Amino acid sequence: MLPLYYEFYNPVKIISGRKALENIPYELGIMQVHKPMIVTDKGVVDNGLLDIVLNCMKDSGLAIGVIYAETPPDSSIIAVNKAAALFRDNACDSIIAVGGGSVIDTAKGINIVISEETDDIIRFVGAERLTKIQKPFIAIPTTSGTGSEVTLVSVIYNPDKNVKMAFTSNLLLPKVTILDPRMTIGLPPFLTAATGMDALTHAVEAYSCLQKNPLSDAHAIAAITLIRDNLIEAVKNGKNEQARLSLANASLFAGAAFSNSMVGSVHGLGHATGAVAHTHHGMTMAIILPHVMDFNLEKASENYAALLLHLAGEEIYIKTPAPGRAKKAIETIRLMNQTLRDICGMSVTLSQAGVKEDQLEEIARKAMGDGSMMFNPIEMEYNDALRVLKSAF
Repeated sequence: MLPLYYEFYNPVKIISGRKALENIPYELGIMQVHKPMIVTDKGVVDNGLLDIVLNCMKDSGLAIGVIYAETPPDSSIIAVNKAAALFRDNACDSIIAVGGGSVIDTAKGINIVISEETDDIIRFVGAERLTKIQKPFIAIPTTSGTGSEVTLVSVIYNPDKNVKMAFTSNLLLPKVTILDPRMTIGLPPFLTAATGMDALTHAVEAYSCLQKNPLSDAHAIAAITLIRDNLIEAVKNGKNEQARLSLANASLFAGAAFSNSMVGSVHGLGHATGAVAHTHHGMTMAIILPHVMDFNLEKASENYAALLLHLAGEEIYIKTPAPGRAKKAIETIRLMNQTLRDICGMSVTLSQAGVKEDQLEEIARKAMGDGSMMFNPIEMEYNDALRVLKSAF
């Protein structure tokens, strides 16, 4: 059934496929810029991925303004403000982000500081605080999970308050996103698994949260199907180029979905868990997802039942009686988690992930202030959050 009203917005140009990176000089020329800042991290540099990008630009006549390769695993206000100063000092005119979610979020943060002509990003925390057009920005993801390459959100860690802060605006969307299998082909099994489950969480929450709509549903379903068919294969055989490109597209589809429908309590609890216990975000999503789905079952059972077809395939969907399909969908996700644990050691409980039991109350408290919580199908209060965390522990 169509909602009485909905909005869907995603103007990002998508370039996907083998040799897609060779389009960088052309796209910068279209945007009439010639001195980009490259934002990346040490892992991307050490694994030779930055060299691939630079080689695609070397004969173009473009000058790299500066390379910032100090992005931390959790993008922080310190990193953003420092990198923005480098952008100014080197007279850059655009940004190319080469990395995972933290790198792309850092690039978005730099763009806020530069475009809003400030020296501290914290002044713009929240939703729709931006007023100025951002600098031309190309995103090149090296993981297949966050979807940040097509989202209007940047999540940046505030070490002073030990919280992850969200910056939300349509102005944050990149101009261009490039998906090239060369960027993810060397991703280790654990990171492949964890980021893939992050994308799956985006898609499941997008399909069941309060702002879901027909277009976000279509993107979410496409993402889930691609993850179902390719995640296990990519974890087992990281050199499978088609599986890698499929997961990159799945991450993008899921990002476009949740950027419009929003996410719910899995992310609210996950953000808080990462802030308190410094767990890997994607793995945390995988752990918490089935437990929040259990909590949401009363209101979201119809949506979860529909997702069983895309999570498990037609045969299992048909064989499962209609009243049991929602629970079967949750069971399917638990089975995926366990399979990934068997293959690559990904944790399936918060305790395995390194969370301490005495941290659960603080996590629950912090989650109450996370904006994602308001889009969950059922309102989750502190005691509910604590109960869900304990079940995931």
